[in-house]
Amino acid sequence: MTGDPRGTALADELRREGIRDERVLSAIAAVPREYFVDRPFEGVAYENMALPIACGQTISQPYVVAYMTEVLQVDARSRVLEIGTGSGYQAAVLSQLCRRVYTIERHRPLLEEAERRFKALRIENIASRLGDGFGGWPEQAPFDLILMTAAADSVPPALMEQLKLGGILVAPIGAATQHDPFGAGEIFCQLLTKMIRCETGFKQEKLIPVVFVPMVAGIPGSGSGQDGPKQKD
Repeated sequence: MTGDPRGTALADELRREGIRDERVLSAIAAVPREYFVDRPFEGVAYENMALPIACGQTISQPYVVAYMTEVLQVDARSRVLEIGTGSGYQAAVLSQLCRRVYTIERHRPLLEEAERRFKALRIENIASRLGDGFGGWPEQAPFDLILMTAAADSVPPALMEQLKLGGILVAPIGAATQHDPFGAGEIFCQLLTKMIRCETGFKQEKLIPVVFVPMVAGIPGSGSGQDGPKQKD
C-alpha cells in the first residue's frame, strides 16, 4: 500500500467530517484511490466525491465508504461479505481491517478489473466471484459482517440467513426511486440501515440518508436475469 500524502489529506478531511475510527481512517489513507478510478479522473481521485467507472457504475464517495466501514465495526478476525464489488475500492479498504473479504459482482468487466487491481496492489485476503448478490455466497457462510452497496426495499432473505448470530449487516434500505419535488425527475434515496442478528431475530437501527442505485438480480448477458440499473461500489 501507499503513504501518498493525498490519502493522508483525505483521511484528515474525513476525520473533520465525523469519522472517528482511526483504523478506518488509516485504511483510507493507505489505499491508493487513483488505482480504482478511470484515467480521466485520476486527478480528482482523492476528492471526497463519487466518480463514474466502467459499465455505467460509480466508485462511492470516500465519506460513505468510511462511514459504512466504521458502522460495520470490522476487526482483525472478521470475515466480511460485500455485495457489489464495483471498482474494488470498498473491498480494498475492508481488506486492511479484517481477516478476509468475500466480494460478489454481477458485471464481469468490473470484476476482472477489480481482480487485476487487487493483484497489482498485492492484496491477498480478498476472494471474489461473478454472481447474483441476492443469493449471497452460501458456500462461505456464515459471515461475521455483510455490506450491501446497492439499495433494496428489504434485505434479501439469503443474506439474512448467511449472517452469523451477533453479526452486523449494513445496507441502504428503502424505495429505489422517489419523486423529486424540485422537478428533476426521479431520484434515488434510502436510509443506511444497520442490522444485528440476535437470538430472537434482527435488531435494526436507521442511520443516515444515502443515495444508492437499486440492487439488480441476475448477471448481464448470462440469461439469469435482465441487465438493469447500475450498482454502486
